[in-house]
Formats: sequence, C-alpha cells, structure tokens
Amino acid sequence: MATVSSRLEVRVRPESKSRVEHAAALLQVPVSDFVRSAVEERAEQVLAEYETSTRVPATFYDDLMAALETPAEPSAALTRAAQHARNVVAST
Repeated sequence: MATVSSRLEVRVRPESKSRVEHAAALLQVPVSDFVRSAVEERAEQVLAEYETSTRVPATFYDDLMAALETPAEPSAALTRAAQHARNVVAST
C-alpha cells in the first residue's frame, strides 16, 4: 500500500459520523480506511464520467441533431466529382 502523506479533514453531522463508524465496524476496517476508500471510489466515478463525455447546452445538441437529420445539398464540386467517378467506372 502506498504511503499516505496528505491530510484531508471534513466536518460532518454527528449522525453521519455515527453511520460511517458503524459501516466501518461492519467491514472491520478503521474509519479512516473506510472514508478514504469511499472518497477515492467516488472521485474516480466522477472523473470517469466527466472525462469520458462531452457536455453541451441542449440547444447545441438540438441544432446538431436537426443538422444531421436534414439531407445535405451536394455542392457543385461534389456533383462534378460524382459524375467523374461514374464516368471512370463506366469506362472500365
């Protein structure tokens, strides 16, 4: 196990402290180990969620979905390129 070198202090309501102590006792671990593992686990969950997803305003998402659902009109260059490709394929 890595050496613990930083300290984190929190204030909790007495009933919260009692519940944490009870839970640690049920698992037969020191309260500090119980709290440390719970905090580290929650931090990993939050970081994983925020680091693996992109959050955008709802209006941006709605505009993006509307753009994706609307067929694009081909540009003149794309039309010429498609015709050229058809001609190349037809001549082979």
